[in-house]
Amino acid sequence: MDTVLQQVEEWLKSMMIPVIMNQLNGLFDSLNSEVGSIASGLGASPSGFSPDVFNMIRNISETVIMPIAGMILTFVAVYELIQIIMSYNNLANFETWFIYKWVFKTFVAVELITHTFDFTMAVFDVAQHVILSAGGVIMDSVAVDASGLAAIESSLEDMSIWALIALFMQIYVIQFVTMLLSKLIFVLIYCRMIEIYMYVSMAPIPFATLGNKEQGQIGQNYIRSLFALGFQGFLIMICVGIYAMLIRTCTFSSDIIGSIWGVLGYTLLLAFSIFKSGAVAKSVLQAH
Repeated sequence: MDTVLQQVEEWLKSMMIPVIMNQLNGLFDSLNSEVGSIASGLGASPSGFSPDVFNMIRNISETVIMPIAGMILTFVAVYELIQIIMSYNNLANFETWFIYKWVFKTFVAVELITHTFDFTMAVFDVAQHVILSAGGVIMDSVAVDASGLAAIESSLEDMSIWALIALFMQIYVIQFVTMLLSKLIFVLIYCRMIEIYMYVSMAPIPFATLGNKEQGQIGQNYIRSLFALGFQGFLIMICVGIYAMLIRTCTFSSDIIGSIWGVLGYTLLLAFSIFKSGAVAKSVLQAH
């Protein structure tokens, strides 16, 4: 009787082990695919990510926001002129050069709001160059190496059928949760791009305030926020590189179950890090 039960157990194990190995290989293939997709998504510029959406945002900004920016620029220019007059004791100490200074500052302000999209896209072009350069370094070593899984098969053969069933269920749960986390990560990345579009749509208004020292703080903070959004992609690439390196430290040959749960923990850590990357970028650049 014991021999029959042992043969049945061996037969069940011979069926379970290939299934578990396929699950593990699929888990790593999925992780590599998701990491590669994150890198390609971050490398897209606002105009290249969705040309139709970008053209719509640009059209709305130029037809709806630009006239408001023109009125704000007029107010700022007049306010700047009043400040200059008052600083010279109501023209009691008149000097002609400050008029030229005011004209020059107003000219620069007009040029800024006229070429708003050129300046904002220049910011993201610089950020995109940094992201692609970093991606070329990180992606060379970002793929999770599943070659160590070959040593697992011998470890699985030493496990009982009940341990294999428990392992199978745990891997299934981890695959499901990992899939949900990967979708969450892509939601965060798409939210970043939508946030970029929202920032770009309002660009003429903060640019119109740069002609005055006091009101110009709005425009300066806006520019810092643009750089923070651009370089947030670089920080996400750093998170992806750290994530891949951490997963590589998992020792599957000695502790299969612990290593698999470690993969889930690292994926959760990646999602949290990407969520915090925006706050870190704004903190570094003093944007708020």
